[in-house]
Amino acid sequence: MAILAVNAGSSTLKFSLYPLLGGAVQSSMLSGSIEGLEPGGSPMLEWSFEGQRQSRALPATQEDHFAQALRCLDELLAANAALPALQAVAHRVVHGGEHFSASVLVTDDIMVQLAQLNSLAPLHQPQNLQGIRAFQKAFPAIPQIACFDTAFHATLDPVDYNFALPPWLAAQGVRRYGFHGLSYQYVMSVLQQRSMLATGRVLMAHLGNGASLCAARNSHSCATTMGFSALDGLMMGTRCGSLDAGVVLYLLQQGWDFERLQTLLYKQSGLLGVSGISADMRTLRADGSAPAQQAIDQFTHRIVRESGALVACLGGLDVLSFSGGIGEHDAVLRAQVCERLAWLGVQLDPALNQQAGGDQVLALHSPASRVEVWLIPTDEGLVAAREAAALLAGRSGVLR
Repeated sequence: MAILAVNAGSSTLKFSLYPLLGGAVQSSMLSGSIEGLEPGGSPMLEWSFEGQRQSRALPATQEDHFAQALRCLDELLAANAALPALQAVAHRVVHGGEHFSASVLVTDDIMVQLAQLNSLAPLHQPQNLQGIRAFQKAFPAIPQIACFDTAFHATLDPVDYNFALPPWLAAQGVRRYGFHGLSYQYVMSVLQQRSMLATGRVLMAHLGNGASLCAARNSHSCATTMGFSALDGLMMGTRCGSLDAGVVLYLLQQGWDFERLQTLLYKQSGLLGVSGISADMRTLRADGSAPAQQAIDQFTHRIVRESGALVACLGGLDVLSFSGGIGEHDAVLRAQVCERLAWLGVQLDPALNQQAGGDQVLALHSPASRVEVWLIPTDEGLVAAREAAALLAGRSGVLR
């Protein structure tokens, strides 16, 4: 048997198949993505099986893009007779709100509740739920499990997750939640295996098109940069990060409507908005222009600034980790962040840092560093698969 972990986006479907051995989830044996699923896009299937990477273009079609993706995925699974049968499909769902602090078996009632959170994560939640519906239709006899990015942060203290707003708003669910929880759960599990300091004061940086920091103590989340929505905290690929609410009030006064504001804050800000060039850090590095450098400098500054706030909450720092597309592959960024955190005792080994960037977990700190520095390529799919296996076995898989 195996568990299929999926992450459905507006134009992509990422997937990984994890076999089960004695009830334990093993390393992925098949993984890949289907991209270009938006209307008018050029669909492309890319996958890796038994160490071999392959890809093929898919024909453009007028059918529902998730239907096309699932048809291709079903064909891919059927073409490899050695693959184990599916026991469940584990879905990454960005927002679980107040009521879902652990993975759940999807029902119609739960789908209704999750749809009520669409406005809190408009770039992700509707697509996540659309993916679940498509898999329910394609695999009606197989359990669908929802695994939440907010669940890891269920350990936040009220003093951290409450806003300075009237209690009646908090009663409506207006509070901080935190995101990237599946990634942080994976990073923490790796640190527990690799570092004697994993239960100490840990700062985890998930840096990609979406970016956040998480402070953990005793392996539990105690502070994080994202809040009520996935807009808060660090500057991101197209999202603004922390923003004075007065800016929104000003734009409303200037006649901006909801749709225009949402587009600005979610899709036209961040690295793309500041540079006017791209949301991709690799493109900005290669561009070399002043606007590109300004965007990079602001991105780096926000990481350092927010790191200081979370380290203050921790009362010091024992471990710093990098994950996410930028965190895993941008050696220059890692070096700049660590250099500006040197006052905490962070010392990076330049040679190790420059060589890093593959799929391996690596310690990047020098022998003299008082703080361990780790590069940990994240695997949110593995966490989702473990959560699904634990749920089906009748136990909670949430790391607390």
